[in-house]
Parts: sequence; structure tokens; C-alpha cells
Amino acid sequence: MRFTLHCLLICLLAGTLLPVHAQVPPADTLAHDSVPGQRPNYKMLRGIFAAQSAVYLGTLYGLSKSWYKNKLTKFTVEDDSYEWLQMDKMGHLYTSYQIARHTAALYNKTGISKRQMLVYGAISGVIFQTPIEILDGFSPDYGFSPGDMIANITGSALYLGQVALWDEVRIQPKFSFHYTSLARVRPELLGSSWSERWLKDYNGQTYWLSTSPKSFFKGSAWPAWLCISVGYGIQNMVSAEPGKSIEMGYRPYRQYYLSLDIDLTKIKTRNKFVKALGFLANSLKIPAPALQFSGKGVDFKPFYF
Repeated sequence: MRFTLHCLLICLLAGTLLPVHAQVPPADTLAHDSVPGQRPNYKMLRGIFAAQSAVYLGTLYGLSKSWYKNKLTKFTVEDDSYEWLQMDKMGHLYTSYQIARHTAALYNKTGISKRQMLVYGAISGVIFQTPIEILDGFSPDYGFSPGDMIANITGSALYLGQVALWDEVRIQPKFSFHYTSLARVRPELLGSSWSERWLKDYNGQTYWLSTSPKSFFKGSAWPAWLCISVGYGIQNMVSAEPGKSIEMGYRPYRQYYLSLDIDLTKIKTRNKFVKALGFLANSLKIPAPALQFSGKGVDFKPFYF
């Protein structure tokens, strides 16, 4: 699935959650809000379901009108695991994880049980994308991708597993982007405008896993907010298929990164709105110096995003 859709889902979801987060301080360490013997806030729960349903149905309707240009046909399966050097699969994992993280934090405020909160959050990460994958299956332009579904499930499982095991998120998927000149080579594929390029140009995207050593070594003097981050990116992909990029005179290769990051949810503040913004912005990797490892050797980036 295209990264454009990933961003659309995240932005729409964040827009529905921000007003609630602004009233209650969210965190990636979920102190469960339910009290033994206290009934869940079903009015809030119904409101969340209604908001999610409206956002999702609106997204599906918009896609049916604008994304799928050709008439839907019979269901087909398409193995696209070799495309984009798997960067699109990283996008699926990231999106599913973020949807699960946001919705679980919201459900946490309704007073339902911790198990229900985790299950609802994890299911939301998959449910938000599964019907789109099915629509792809009926589209003559795409086809159902088993690799996409695996990535969707993995993203939600990454959130569910961490909170179930540690009662907190210790390893956080994040995203960063920089503009590249490659988009000018194929603007119809990699984006013709600045806004399209950060959505479509996989060469400029980097996916990260950030963690603070403090999360694993509680007695350490390491600051809880300071994270070590490893990233993955690609370069010289001007076609979805590496072979076609090579035919066009480019040599695709993978890039790996090592950098520092900040966990914005661990910065102490009493301002609830600032906490809410920190929670939402924590899906992005902060710009920082980084070491880049690739087939061309090791390169130091003094300021990388």
C-alpha cells in the first residue's frame, strides 16, 4: 500500500484524538485508569467508537472516489514483497503501530479493563487498514498483498506485546523524511510537488526504532528521555522494482543509521496540552547527528532527518 494512505490515516486519527488528549495527560507508560468496582464510562466509549467509525467510513468513501481510478474487478493476490526494498512494508508496520498506540491511549481514559484497552488498540491498528487491503485485492491496479497484511499485524503486535509484557512502550517506531533530487526523475511516481514528495519518495523516508537504555536498566543514570535510535532507508529507487531502477541507470541500495533521539513523553511538564503534543509528536524522529552504513561504507551526517 502507498505511503500516502498511511499518512492520511495517521493525520485523521490524530485529529480525532487531539481534543481528548489535550484534556488528559497521555503517556507511553500507561498507568491504567480503571478503578476496581467502578463502571467504565460508556458514554465516552460510545463517542470514541462513533468518531472512529466516522473517520474510517469517510476515508473509505474518499478512497473509493479518488484512489481507485479503474472499476473494481475480481479479487486477486499480488506478491509485492520485492518492491521498494521493503520500505513500503515498514510504512505499514509504522502506521498500524501508531494507530494502536493512539487508540489504546484514548481507550485507557474510559475506565475499561487493561486487557480490553490493549485488545481494542491492537485491533484498531489492523481494522483501519484491512478493508483497504481488500479493496486493493479487487482493484486491477494493485491486488491483495499478503506482505502488507503481515506488516499491519506486526505493527499492532509490537504495541500490544510491549504493553502486555512491560506495562509500557520501550521500543518506539518513528519516522523522518528529507527531500531528494530523485523525485525529479519520475515526478509522476515519486511526487511532483513538495507536499507529494514527502509522501511518495521512499528514497527520502527513514523508519526508526528508538529506545532509552533507562527503560531496560532502571538503575542506570542514563536520562529516561534520551534514546538510541536505529534507522532503515533506501536510495536510488526510481521504480518500485530494483531491476527497473537498474535498467534506468541507477544502483539501488539499503541504508542503515545509528543516531540519538528524544522520547518526548518522558519530558516532565504539568501542562496537559504540551503533554498531548508530546505524545502526538513522539511518532517522529527528531533531527540529530547520525552514522550512515551502506554498501558505500560509513558516512557521518551532522544533521539528519
